[in-house]
Formats: sequence, C-alpha cells, structure tokens
Amino acid sequence: MSLDYLIFDYSDSTDGTGTFEAMVSVGPQHVPAVHAEVAAVLAWCHARFGSDCGPVGEGFTWDAELQGQQEFSAREDLHFDVATGRLSARLMPPGTPRHTLTLTLTGDEAFCEALRSHFALD
Repeated sequence: MSLDYLIFDYSDSTDGTGTFEAMVSVGPQHVPAVHAEVAAVLAWCHARFGSDCGPVGEGFTWDAELQGQQEFSAREDLHFDVATGRLSARLMPPGTPRHTLTLTLTGDEAFCEALRSHFALD
C-alpha cells in the first residue's frame, strides 16, 4: 500500500529500535483522507503486531503516538505612511484552519522491516 500524505522520516538506535515519524499539515478538505490514511496504518500495525503494543523500552514490539492540532492564522493588512514614516497594521479575520497531525511509530527490527515493506517506505 502506498501512502499519499504520510511521509515518514526514519531513525534507528544502537539497540535495534527504529522510529518512523510523519507530520502532515492540510486544509479541512484533506482531513478525511489524512485520517483514513492514518487509520489504515494503525489498523495494519494492530492487525500484524497489536497484542504486543506498548513502550518498546519496556520490552514491547511496537508503540505509537498520535497528536493533532488545529491552527487559525489571520492576515495583517499593512500600510506604510510616507508622510509620517510609520507602518500601521490592521488584523484581518482568521482564515481557514490548518490541521496538523503527527504520527510516531517505534518498534523493534521486525516491526520496522514489516512496516517498511508493507507501506513501501524505502
């Protein structure tokens, strides 16, 4: 299965543990697709390795951390007055929200290899 939104960065440690991290930031129209993709990844993880989910440092095979945030930004209307040499700013109404989701997957070598292979992460 290929992923359209989740682009994972991989790092490994000397103890054989690997970490995949992905951050996605999209407008509201893409949120359902991002959620579906994250759900597919987590469903696969649970189906393949689910009974051994927990802190890898405590002997579990894999673990996941999922975070989300919604941000609104507002444009400033800036104007420079040549006569006074001053800049004035008027805050405009907030725009469309930006949805940011972070997924971190940590696992042992077998988990990392299976995840990499199933989702074509190389």
